[in-house]
Amino acid sequence: MKRSQAALWQSFFLNLEGNKNYFLFGDPDAKTPQGTYNGNYLHGETRVDSGSQVNSVTLTFSGNTITAGSSIFDGLVIGDFITVSGATNEDNNGTHKVTSISSNTALATDADFVTESSTASCKVRQNVKGSTALSLQASSNSATGTIKAGDYLAIYDGTGTGDSPIQLVMATEDATRSTQSGKDHYSVKIQPKLRQDLGANLVGFSSSYNKSQFRLAGPITEWDANHNSNYGFTFEFVEVV
Repeated sequence: MKRSQAALWQSFFLNLEGNKNYFLFGDPDAKTPQGTYNGNYLHGETRVDSGSQVNSVTLTFSGNTITAGSSIFDGLVIGDFITVSGATNEDNNGTHKVTSISSNTALATDADFVTESSTASCKVRQNVKGSTALSLQASSNSATGTIKAGDYLAIYDGTGTGDSPIQLVMATEDATRSTQSGKDHYSVKIQPKLRQDLGANLVGFSSSYNKSQFRLAGPITEWDANHNSNYGFTFEFVEVV
C-alpha cells in the first residue's frame, strides 16, 4: 500500500501499544455467512427440563440411550444437544446430540456409551462452559433461515447490542432448526468449546456481529517499504481469553 494508507495502519498498530490493547476482528473471507438466517443475532436458550438447568439427576447409560430418574427431557427436540457431567465413566460425559426421544425420561444420542447404571448427582445442561454445542433462539418471530457449517458465531457478554463479544466460534455442521410458538430455535455444533456459561446472551451472526476481541500476539509489528514506496505489514494476533 502507499504511504497515505500505510500511515493509518502504523497509527493503528502504535495505538495498540503492543499486546496491551485489543481490537474487534472477524474473518475477512467469511464476513457474509453461508446460512440464510436473516437476523443480525440470536440469543442463548436452555431447553432441557423445560428451560432450567438440571444440576442433580440419576442417569443410566446403555448403548446410545440415556435414561433419567425424573422427567427432564420434556423441553428437548430431536437434533438438540445436551452436555452431561457427573457420570462415573468419563466417556459418558460430554456433549451429545439427541437422535430420538422415547419419553420425558429416555432418549437416544449419537454417542456409544459405556454401560453404567443409576449414577446419582449427574448434571444434564445446555450452553455451559465446556459445551461443544449451542442452544439458541431467533431474535424475533420474523427472524428465520439457516445456519450452515463454517458460519461464525460470536458469543457476547450480555443480552443487548451494546454489549461486547468475548468468544468467536464456528458451526461445525448445519444447525438443526425447529419452530415453537412462532419462533425459530436452533441447535448448533461448534468449535472451540464454550469458555464460559451462556445464558440469554446475544450470539452474533451477521457480518456486523460475527466478530470478537483480538490483540497482537507479541509486542513487535514489522513493516517495510520498497523502492516504489509500497509498504507491507506483517503481524500476528490472538483472541482475547
